[in-house]
Amino acid sequence: MPPISIYMEKSLNKFWSPRVQSRGFFVVVGVLLVLGCKQPSKKTVTENPISTSQVTSLENPSLENSSLPRLFSNGAELFLSWVTQKDSLSVLNYSKYSGGVWTPTEEIISGTDWFVNWADFPQIAENNGIILTSFLQKSASGTYTYDVKLNLYNNSTKTWKKNFVLHNDGTQSEHGFVSIKPYVGNSFFVTWLDGRNTVGGHENHAEHGSGAMNLRGAIVFEDGTIDYDKILDDRVCDCCNTAAAIGANDELIVVYRDRSEDEIRDIAMKRWTRDSNWVAPKIIGNDHWKIEGCPVNGPAVDTFEDGVVVAWFTGVNEEGSVNVAFSGTYENPIRVDAGNATGRVDVVMLSGTEAAVLWMEPKGEEEVIQLVKVSSNGTKGTPITISKTSRERASGFPQLEKVGDMLFVAWTVTSETNSKIKMASVSLEHL
Repeated sequence: MPPISIYMEKSLNKFWSPRVQSRGFFVVVGVLLVLGCKQPSKKTVTENPISTSQVTSLENPSLENSSLPRLFSNGAELFLSWVTQKDSLSVLNYSKYSGGVWTPTEEIISGTDWFVNWADFPQIAENNGIILTSFLQKSASGTYTYDVKLNLYNNSTKTWKKNFVLHNDGTQSEHGFVSIKPYVGNSFFVTWLDGRNTVGGHENHAEHGSGAMNLRGAIVFEDGTIDYDKILDDRVCDCCNTAAAIGANDELIVVYRDRSEDEIRDIAMKRWTRDSNWVAPKIIGNDHWKIEGCPVNGPAVDTFEDGVVVAWFTGVNEEGSVNVAFSGTYENPIRVDAGNATGRVDVVMLSGTEAAVLWMEPKGEEEVIQLVKVSSNGTKGTPITISKTSRERASGFPQLEKVGDMLFVAWTVTSETNSKIKMASVSLEHL
């Protein structure tokens, strides 16, 4: 990476120049339109990991009443963050898995005024020993009035800067669905959904105030300074998660669910390059999915050298499906599910032409987490079932990361009385 003095000071002013652009499945979608991304309902019993020769259960340091796992890999180490509920107190924790051992759990921050949600969860990323995490804190009494708060660990001083706000609008509105990626000069690129223009109404994520949900991006520096906060898209789907990746030559890639005036909510990609700045959004897959509400089911993206892969869920043609597209073939997606998929995807690129995709789908009478390797030429491996799960909201979004020649998966297992985070590993040779 180029030195911060060369790249940040000379390029970022140009770079942030705004280019704003403007059968069982449908039962589930109907529920989502009514419930939006409200809190989980009564939790349901789910199974433990499926024991196979391909899938190895991995102990993790989380305790009972924990959920919302988030994984981050720097290539050599695995970071896990999660939220533990202690009565009305929410606690954000993290631990690092290195050399087959977890470090002692560290409690980052806690509070009784958080917005804790199955689909809009804390994030964690690391950059040369500097750690950045996020969480959501209520800013007013409204259901969807909360801010994105950050915590930054400085590896040089061994201290945290905690509980500082990401955005500067000061509105009592919805801010969330954060993605964080390590960037140049020990900084982080952060993108999120910003509801400052929706103040005035936000029922069921279908009706709004004076404007639509925005997509924004900013740079968080290693001292906690936030700069270059810019709008990236002025009309996006309200509660689908964002995804971000860093490409070759420090290219920024943001993938999200767009929202047209006609309520077409397809996946879009926004890119920044040194030569072109922010370019107009590119629709991925061209599903042309028209839906009068947010499906709460966003995309995933990853890169490998010059290659990019995007995975996403769509409900077009009256059936849920999970699609994958590689750079150069965005108009010709590869479907990976077996039918009527639930979605909640994640993806990791294994080479310039191969990726591992994770998603949820029904299998007989069960709901399962599936993993498969797919190539840009359309070749697919045999899917591996990681675990039985539940399609209820409380089960959240399973996570996938790669360290060395191993893939790691984390997800939430729920019961009538509590929740627990489970993890498993899969060797690349089994894909």
